[in-house]
Amino acid sequence: MVNTAVVVGGGIGGLAAAIGLRRIGWEVTVVERASMLEDAGAGISLAANGLRALDELGVGEAVRDASRGQYSGGTRTPQGAWLARMDGSALEKAVGTPIMGIPRSTLHVLLRDSLPAEALLIGSEADSVEQPSPGAIRVDCGDTVLDADLVVAADGIGSKVRSHLFPAHPGPVYSGSTVLRAITEQAVDLRTDFELTWGQGAEFGHIAFHDGRAEWHAVLNVPAGTRVADPLDELRRRFRTWHGPIPALLDATRPAAVLHHDVNELRSPLPSYTVGRIALLGDAAHAMTPNLGQGACQALEDAVTLAAVLATESTVEAALARYDAERRPRTQAVARAARQTGRMGQQLSHPLAVALRNTAMRLTPSRATTRMILRHHTWVPPQLN
Repeated sequence: MVNTAVVVGGGIGGLAAAIGLRRIGWEVTVVERASMLEDAGAGISLAANGLRALDELGVGEAVRDASRGQYSGGTRTPQGAWLARMDGSALEKAVGTPIMGIPRSTLHVLLRDSLPAEALLIGSEADSVEQPSPGAIRVDCGDTVLDADLVVAADGIGSKVRSHLFPAHPGPVYSGSTVLRAITEQAVDLRTDFELTWGQGAEFGHIAFHDGRAEWHAVLNVPAGTRVADPLDELRRRFRTWHGPIPALLDATRPAAVLHHDVNELRSPLPSYTVGRIALLGDAAHAMTPNLGQGACQALEDAVTLAAVLATESTVEAALARYDAERRPRTQAVARAARQTGRMGQQLSHPLAVALRNTAMRLTPSRATTRMILRHHTWVPPQLN
């Protein structure tokens, strides 16, 4: 008898989970509420741990072919002075790959194309997830009811499934920062693959893609819900005195391409990532700030680990207990580190604190910086045979 699973949410984590489950012989249905998969989004950086997870899912090579290695760059001041250099070659020597930059939409398409069309239930929302008996679970999707052996809740930071399982949990909270981002309309003359620039309560960064275009993002410390009529014009005004290529990146962007989201996180850790035969995955379980670039990588780790434990444990219950034991400590530690990095980085606004941070960064040896980066990149996935 073939085991069946329903994955709630068709983002990167949900699609990766579906691929992993199919690789171990499960039948999977992905329920995605969006009526049309527009593959929207800006750019994403994939570190060695995320790339290894993609290798285990069988899509690593295709993702690398569509990505650009981040060999040059680092962190700068608004005037252009370097605070820290990033050595992609050193990362490649240490963990086998540099960080890779790829449009989020491209990664999404590559994952989705690894699944049969019949595995995707598009435009259907999971209205309820019930466990009528210890060994069964049911997902009500309006006119469609799905019975399964397992439900994977990968429905993002605003997860309805998580809210149902943990009604007393405070849920996501505002981090104190909002982010605007876009992909340039055309190629931009960039001298580096990746940069972050830290000012007072603001950050600007870019990721170069293999076709010459780039993703840029601007992170600002403003009250939650702050919006302006013309975001691109406001950013040109805000960053007009910052070093190049920041003005050129903004000039190469269509106003309609700019995405704007408040940065929210699950600051209060969940007590468990599993309840009965329901497993939480990705942002539904551990939404974190983007300061370490580990959000998607941790979701990919979740997906591979979940498939591996289900393939090796004798019961679903034992597998989910092991999944929780392996994933919760690691992901919550990464989330804490990301939050701390944000507080030490772009969220600093007092001039004295910014000056002290900049001095400390200049005095830190590059090898020490590389070791700090590698701390989260050295994860080795279990094998999915």
